[in-house]
Amino acid sequence: MRKAYLVTVALFALAFCLASASDPAPLQDFCVALKDYSDKSAVFVNGKFCKDPKLVTADDFYFGGLDIPGNTYNKVGSNVTNVNVDTFPGLNTLGISLARIDFAPYGQNPPHTHPRGTEILVVLEGTLFVGFVTSNTDNRLFTKTLNKGDVFVFPVGLIHFQVNVGKTNAIAISGLSSQNAGAITIANAVFGSNPPINPNVLTKAFQLDKKVVEYLQKEF
Repeated sequence: MRKAYLVTVALFALAFCLASASDPAPLQDFCVALKDYSDKSAVFVNGKFCKDPKLVTADDFYFGGLDIPGNTYNKVGSNVTNVNVDTFPGLNTLGISLARIDFAPYGQNPPHTHPRGTEILVVLEGTLFVGFVTSNTDNRLFTKTLNKGDVFVFPVGLIHFQVNVGKTNAIAISGLSSQNAGAITIANAVFGSNPPINPNVLTKAFQLDKKVVEYLQKEF
């Protein structure tokens, strides 16, 4: 009986841990990340070395420059300016980050996932067509056309996208529930991996001619 009770408790504990999985909770008021790990006063917490709290200033909690448009002159016609723990050390251990996304007319932020964070997006300018796909086996697609001031949320880990369907530039701000949510662009990961995935694998997975797969691998 006692053994069964302990197993039940252990299973409940495991389920709770998985259900509440996210960035680790902070162990102190703040932990400004250090870029120079040679600093002997550093303390290692939550994935980054922490700056000595006595040396922290208001500038460590400040990031400027999101008013500057990103360069959208590229194949997809968009640019993501990330404000995460790598560019804004004050975010370390706080479990949040954000990004500015600029879109040229008809540009897109192609299908991608954030493995460690939910994303909430607000449109500042323009009109975006956005959507996400649920996990196997339903693979259900949810889409919405967003205008200035509209907000949409993309659940953690699900493939999603944003497309500028207007004739003018578009701007959005995206908030993420992780200091470093990560990003996996599907096409880049599948066809542009290093080293390349065996074309035979992709030929069968996507039901494509091998020459098409090889062409796509060269493009990415």
